[in-house]
Amino acid sequence: MNYWLLKSEPVKYAWGQMLKDKKTFWDGVRNYQARNNLKAMQKGDLCMFYHSNEGKEVVGIVKVVKTAYQDPTTDDSNWVVVDVAPFKALKQPVTLEQIKSDKRLANIGLIRQGRLSVMPLTPFEFDTILELSEQS
Repeated sequence: MNYWLLKSEPVKYAWGQMLKDKKTFWDGVRNYQARNNLKAMQKGDLCMFYHSNEGKEVVGIVKVVKTAYQDPTTDDSNWVVVDVAPFKALKQPVTLEQIKSDKRLANIGLIRQGRLSVMPLTPFEFDTILELSEQS
């Protein structure tokens, strides 16, 4: 299994909407590196759901339920989507500040490539974020 982080502005698509929809395709990716990350996703992979711009926090986990296919929002065959479904809400959101201040996460893509909307996480980074969400 692989781990990922997906970024979404809450005004465009929030965690609450994901819970209502129960499944969605992850569209709108127009960066080649992020697109390649979508193409690398496998069914069953887990993705941290990160609210960007507003909130700036990891709020939940989604599971990849369908691998990459043509993005239905464009005729350009360069772009793909994956289907994801809610897996688990985090006990407590994990803020960007918490991530930046935790030395164990110094090399996480969220800090190194802050503008990238779809990025891989190591199992250690994934588990560390889960651990931070359990702290009150």
